[in-house]
Order: sequence, then C-alpha cells, then structure tokens
Amino acid sequence: MLEVKNLSIIVEDRFLVKDLSLTLNKGDKLAIIGEEGNGKSTLLKVIMGVCTYAETNGIINLKGNSIGYLEQSINNKDLIKSVYDYLFINENDYYKKVNNLYKYMKQIDLEDSILKRIINTLSGGEKVKVGLLKLLINEHNILLLDEPTNDLDIDTLKWLENFIISIDKPIMYVSHDEVLLSKTANMILHLEQIKKKTECKYTLIKTNYDAYVENRLRKIDKETQEARYERREFNKQQEKLRKVMDKVEYQQNTISRSDPHGARLLKKKMHSLKSQERKLNNLTLTEIPDVEESINFFFEEVIIPKNKIILNLNINELKIDNKVLSKNIELNVIGNTHIAIIGKNGVGKSTLIKIIYEKLKDRKDIKIGYMPQRYEDILDNYDNVLDFITQSKDKEDITKARAYLGNMNFTREEMVSKIKNLSNGSKAKIFLTKLVLDKCNILILDEPTRNVSPLSNPVIRKVLKDFKGTIISVSHDRKYINEVIDTLYVLTENGLKKIEKY
Repeated sequence: MLEVKNLSIIVEDRFLVKDLSLTLNKGDKLAIIGEEGNGKSTLLKVIMGVCTYAETNGIINLKGNSIGYLEQSINNKDLIKSVYDYLFINENDYYKKVNNLYKYMKQIDLEDSILKRIINTLSGGEKVKVGLLKLLINEHNILLLDEPTNDLDIDTLKWLENFIISIDKPIMYVSHDEVLLSKTANMILHLEQIKKKTECKYTLIKTNYDAYVENRLRKIDKETQEARYERREFNKQQEKLRKVMDKVEYQQNTISRSDPHGARLLKKKMHSLKSQERKLNNLTLTEIPDVEESINFFFEEVIIPKNKIILNLNINELKIDNKVLSKNIELNVIGNTHIAIIGKNGVGKSTLIKIIYEKLKDRKDIKIGYMPQRYEDILDNYDNVLDFITQSKDKEDITKARAYLGNMNFTREEMVSKIKNLSNGSKAKIFLTKLVLDKCNILILDEPTRNVSPLSNPVIRKVLKDFKGTIISVSHDRKYINEVIDTLYVLTENGLKKIEKY
C-alpha cells in the first residue's frame, strides 16, 4: 500500500537516511526508533511531501492511497483557530464527518465544549487528542503518527494501543513509549548515526519491539566478544612472531663469517618468517559492531534527610484564567521521596507543577532543578546549548559541561549549535544535563522521559531511580512510574488522591 525505494535524505550535508527501501502493507505496524536527531520525524515529513529543509533522492509510491499525518505538534498558524475550524473546512464538511466526530470524541474522552475552544488554550494532551481526532474523522487508508503518545493520559494511551492493534490499516509511527511499542509494533525501522554522526545506517526487520531489542543486544554482545577475541589472538600471534624474528635477526648479526651454511639457513628462515608476517597482516579481522553508544550520565552524591520538610502545599482552587480545574489540593513532601502525579488531560497537572516550582525555586536550603513540559518556556531565553548549560565563562566549567554533553552523545558541533535547531529529544537531554551540572537535589519534572529515545530511556530511569534527592513529577510513562516512583497521586477535580502504582 506504500512503497519506498532507494530513499536518501540529506540535511546540511549529512545523510540521515541512505538507500532506504521498504514496503508497508495491510496490517503492518511499523515503529521508527532511534536516538534524537536521527531523522525519524524528517522521514515521515518526506513521505508526506511536506519537508522543506531536506534534500531527497529516491521513489515514494503512495499507490493512490490517502495518508493521514499526525504532526509532532500543531503548527503555529493553526494554534489561533478554534477546534471546530481546525477540524472542518466548512459546515458541509462538518455534516459529512459528524458521525465519526462524536464516535471518536467519546472514545478519546473529549467533551462537546472543546469544539469552541481556541487550540492555544488547550493542555498538551488535549492538543494531541485534537490532532488524533482530525486524523480519525477523515478515514485515511494509511496513518503516519509522529509521537502520538506525547502528553496523553493513561486511559487514552491504552485506547491508542488498542486502536493501533485492532485496525488493519498500515501505520508508520514514531514513539518513545516503550509499553506502546511492545504492545503494538510488528515491524521495526531503526535509524542510527554512527562514526561520531558522520555516517548513517538503518535496520529494517519484521519483528516485535521486545524481540528486536533483545536480539540486537545479544548480537552486539556476541559480535563484540568475537571481534575482541580475534584481536587478542592476532596480537598474541604477532608478539610470538616478533620474538622469533628478533631472535633470528640477533643470530644473523652474531653468526661467524666462517659459517656460510648457517647464514644461509638463517636467511631462509627469516624469509619464511616475513612471509608469515605478511599473511598475518593481511588477515581481515571481524569488526567491532559500529552502533550508536548509549547515553551515560549520573548525579553526584545527593543526600536529603528523610525528615526534611520539602513542601507543604494547600490550594483552594487551581485555575487557568477563570476556569477552575481542581479544588482542595494538598501535597506534603518530606525527604527523598519520588512522586509522580497523573490525571486526565486538561485537569491542570502542568499548571500544578509550575506552582510547585514557583513556591520552591527561591529556597536557599535546597537546589531546585526544573524541566517544564514546554521546553521553550525556558529555552527561549538562551541562544545556544552551552549558554543554557553553564552561564560560567570559566574554562574548567565549560570543559566539564562539554564532557557531560559528550556523555549525552552530543557532537562538538551540536554543543555550540542554536537551541532552536535541536530536536525535542535533544532539548530534553540538555535539561537533564543541566540538572546534573547544577547539582540539584530537588527535581521538578514535567514528563521527563517524553521525547527521549526508547533506547535511552532505560538509562534515564535507572539514574532517576538511584537519585537520592526528591523528585516531584508529572508523568504518564508507565515504565517510569513503576521503576522510579514510590508515591503516586492522581489529580482530579476534587484534588490529589494517593493511589497504588500500575
């Protein structure tokens, strides 16, 4: 139903994809994975014909199919529209699609009143739902989804999983939600940048996500062991041969002129040894697998006394403008607790986390680190990466910042690049890097694992799980909740309620 032949994508003289060929058929659920900036979103845009910044070669054959495309975020010109005007061209268009409209609004838990609201006033999760709604009411043959799980509440995440599994339409999607990938994908396209991001490679395989990750790690480990064993044996043979050659050379230098027969034998032996050396040097050794390295970061030792009062919060009414989202919110936090807050989209979780940050940020007895849902709220104040990571002009501080960014797989060029040119995943990584460099002991995090590669997220979860300070977060990442969090709250219209983990 969709065919791609020998597709290459070049951005700023760098190949993101080279000679990619794939066919997407009925029932295929192709998950595109890879680290930040590897071209996942760009590939979807190229297939849709809406990419304006890449040079492309190859063939994309849609075979007459209608393709629905969910962008990673709604574009700026649509943000000022009402939801109704975003969904429909005119009144006649509305009547054509009205049955699908209310069918899917019910399924993804959207109320009729949302049609009158301006998109820019919606929560992050509500915007994603509206984007999905527009896609669904148009009944396309093929769906391309760019981060469909971003900011969705858990109930909608589960609905989306079932939707992807149940429909027979081919779907190609980018996601960082490992649970969704595990439950839905039956094909994997893994885009990688190797050799310090100077070359690209891809792996396309018909299998599920868990099997792919497990087999990939096993294959890398096996090939690495084999390559290192070969090198050890090669070095042993070289060393052994060198010792024999040194011994023969010594004998040649010390043999008496009165023994021409012995000299001839030594010369013949040296000739044989040099032949062995040439054969040894011409051996082709198994290459150590060239794959993207995992990110590597850690917090320096942080200790918060278990009985230290971090937060006593009481809010009678949680509002956006004049709209009351929740009432009677109480949250008391002590010690090195790891807290997550979940709840339906639009209930005010990000608003609450901002209030918590504002309440704590000027405290002198703790060091606060904040990662907002909308990165631009903070990053728009900075020009390039290093400006944000460290305000110090000290050479030692800059060197340290560069080292930590290197551990996050940033190249030298990316370390001084404009923040506005980074992918959302790379922006998430610079927030995480700053939390470490600033030696924060209180972390206020709004969806910390969102936008980060599913191959990097296990590292992030491990680091946050081992963090000895306090974490107050909003998240719908079920693996993050289960592995990092010890106290879980749900925010409702009537305040916060402590619940058991999923």
